[in-house]
Amino acid sequence: MTLAGRVTTMIRLTCLSLALGASLGLAQEAERPWAKGVPPAKQKEALEIFRQGNSALKESQWRIAADRYRAALALWDHPAINYNLALALLQLDQPIETYERLVAALRFGAAPLDSDKFEQAQRYKALVEKQVATVEIVCDVDGAVVKLNGSVIPNRYKGLVRAGPITVTATKEGFLTNEQSPTLYGGESKKLELTLVPAEQAVEYRRLFAAWIPWAVLGAGVALAGGGVGLHLSARNQFAAYDRGIEGCTDPTTGGCVPSLDLAAQAAQGRSQQGGAMALYGIGGAAIVTGAVLLYVNRLQPYRADVKVESAFHLLPTVGRDGAGATFFFAF
Repeated sequence: MTLAGRVTTMIRLTCLSLALGASLGLAQEAERPWAKGVPPAKQKEALEIFRQGNSALKESQWRIAADRYRAALALWDHPAINYNLALALLQLDQPIETYERLVAALRFGAAPLDSDKFEQAQRYKALVEKQVATVEIVCDVDGAVVKLNGSVIPNRYKGLVRAGPITVTATKEGFLTNEQSPTLYGGESKKLELTLVPAEQAVEYRRLFAAWIPWAVLGAGVALAGGGVGLHLSARNQFAAYDRGIEGCTDPTTGGCVPSLDLAAQAAQGRSQQGGAMALYGIGGAAIVTGAVLLYVNRLQPYRADVKVESAFHLLPTVGRDGAGATFFFAF
């Protein structure tokens, strides 16, 4: 059975709220410090409104009962009224105010309630403590707007929140917004300090990685492409020598020629060098393009000073039967 369910059962079985009504009798102030400064007329009026709340509580009209008890508390801050209001708030799932009312109900000990009700209030308080947490928020920047779960609060604040995730923000024109979203556990007490950094002080210019990397990739691409040019020229020379050899061995009668082994080797070498040149062109071209892209990506850019930038890149040349290329991996 839930906490609210146990409270409902107790109200119905023991008439708890009606029994408490008797504890509001008009005794002398010296005997009841909780009555100090409250005239008898106000006590009597508060008692009548309190009884109305009791009737609503007995009929499970929780919201009406809570409204009546609050009206009675405006006249007389009596522990018994706080206690019965806590019972109604338990049903309305308002743990923060429930906890506050139970604390108020217990502040004078058992005398204004009686020992049984006092012990019951202590048990309820121990249970509700698991549903709330205490948060202290500090922002020392004048003019900053501080919000807790979307509601504006003072720049120095301490109070109860429902246990679970909360969102706290501090904003001011010309400053970077500070937002924190911690999770608070039941019974926990946490202090949050919200510092605000001027926007002009929070920007710095950085590269994603070392400045030499793009130039190294670009230079490697140019070198590979240059190597391809060299192989291409060598292949052209091999083909030219092969052509001259074919012309020299042509049979005047038949017009044909059977190439020697040396000529065949020249042709094969030329084809191999030509293939190697194409591969180097492909890899070198890819590296040149990659280097150019890296030069652009790695230009100086503004970042928030508190933001850590991590990056990594990998260039993987590939050569296959059908061509050549390069694969570039870049993460940031």
